[in-house]
Amino acid sequence: MEPELLNGVTDGVATVVLHHPAKRNAMTAAMWAGLPPLLEALAADPEVRALVLTGAGGTFCAGADISTLQGSPDEAQALAVRAEDALAAFPKPTLAAVKGHCVGGGAQLAAACDLRFAEEGALFGVTPAKLGIVYPSSATRRLVALVGPAAAKYLLFSGELIDTERALRTGLVDEVLPSDALDDRVAEFTRVLVSRSRLTQAAAKEFANGRTDRDAHWAAQARAAGETAEGVAAFLERREPRFTWTTTSG
Repeated sequence: MEPELLNGVTDGVATVVLHHPAKRNAMTAAMWAGLPPLLEALAADPEVRALVLTGAGGTFCAGADISTLQGSPDEAQALAVRAEDALAAFPKPTLAAVKGHCVGGGAQLAAACDLRFAEEGALFGVTPAKLGIVYPSSATRRLVALVGPAAAKYLLFSGELIDTERALRTGLVDEVLPSDALDDRVAEFTRVLVSRSRLTQAAAKEFANGRTDRDAHWAAQARAAGETAEGVAAFLERREPRFTWTTTSG
């Protein structure tokens, strides 16, 4: 089967699967190039309220397909950066579900998600030093924001793989699940995400990502949407809230 990006939407959750099992889901140029337009389409879909990125089979992603670096490394890196930036800019909550290896470009994609859940036994590595590649500044800053300067330097300078225990300790992952429990936990958690206020999530994502010029915008959105009144009423009436704001509202 040709390398490809598989996707589907179920109960408000879009799932994007990196599918290149012959090379542990390594990203080809076509896969890198295909990710931004796919994410754009999913972002515009009103049915999509959260996104899960994962890999086919028992691994997440072994990085870039090295054969793509033989022609123009600069062009290959530009494709990867555009894909990573598109994932980081996705306007709804994103979660990487990691099994097996999450290395190189795979680690870049996982880091560009809002959250990362991993199965015990997963291995993480940021490996440009093994290939003499200058890691992109955007990816470096994102990694530093996740794990701090010292841990980022350890990963970047050495290219060594780390286990889930260390990844959890450094903040590279948010939850570590026992073997065979990852899929159920991701399904459970995304159901929680889908039930929450999209207004709160959208504003929080912007603020957490460093934007500082939209306080007035989000305050106006909150007043117009009536989400707070609905949330308080639902709490007092002991029912599930019916939040109606969508990203198209703003």
